[in-house]
Amino acid sequence: MKIKTAAKINLALDVTGRLDNGYHLIESVFQTVGIYDEISVELSGEGISLSCELPEDFAKADPIPCDERNIAYKAALKFADETGIPSGCTIHIRKGIPSQAGMGGGSTDAAAVLWCLNELNGRPLDKEKLAVLGKSLGADVPFFFTGGTAYVGGIGEEIEPLPDYSGRTLLIAKGTEGVSTGEAYARIDALEDPQHPDTNGLVHALKNAPDTAYGYFGNLFEQAVSLEEVNDIRAAMLSGGALNSVMTGSGSAVFGLFSSDTEAEKCAVQLREKGYFAHVCKTVNSSFTVI
Repeated sequence: MKIKTAAKINLALDVTGRLDNGYHLIESVFQTVGIYDEISVELSGEGISLSCELPEDFAKADPIPCDERNIAYKAALKFADETGIPSGCTIHIRKGIPSQAGMGGGSTDAAAVLWCLNELNGRPLDKEKLAVLGKSLGADVPFFFTGGTAYVGGIGEEIEPLPDYSGRTLLIAKGTEGVSTGEAYARIDALEDPQHPDTNGLVHALKNAPDTAYGYFGNLFEQAVSLEEVNDIRAAMLSGGALNSVMTGSGSAVFGLFSSDTEAEKCAVQLREKGYFAHVCKTVNSSFTVI
């Protein structure tokens, strides 16, 4: 089976607390977007074989382990442990989603492998069980079994689908700077009197006046993670006609919402000339597309 599996952005992302076990509570709106990894999964006799294909610019900036450390490999092991079905499979990942970008590139790969293995083995697990299995791999993994637009709360396990927000034009860009997720959350914990994004306002807008939703986009991490490249990209997008521009996740990718493809493409050219990854895409209403 071969599928495309989508990246995600956070239209809004707030951190509302911290549990005793160190996990942080979030309030967020996740959105799948038309930037994809391609995942091929083939059942085989014994063992797990994993290979990766990376664009040259990805390989230089973001090394990705192509062995048992890869979350896609761990997903195959989890599926075997949960179902008792031998885990023999060959997995190939063709990366199109930048890593260390706040776009869920690893999480969507893990979800895709679980989904493919479930399909190839006659669907022994329902969607809810797949989501539980995904949660044991990473907090963002369960969302990809829902995809589209969704409110996400708790540590990522509370998922409420929202009205379809697909077909909107985005420009997504990323430099080479980055901050580890752990360090980003540590900086969040150190913030004094932060300004929280209005996640509830965004949810209300998506339900009642979606064309105004961009006014509620926001990310608390922008107050904790100050990267020169992020600021430069946001400024370029806003001056290039973006209705709003926000960092996604804990960084370091930035998205801008545009009212026209032409404006977005023009801004993308300018950002590429500066050496940034820049890709124009649409918001999409699902994670997985069989190809």
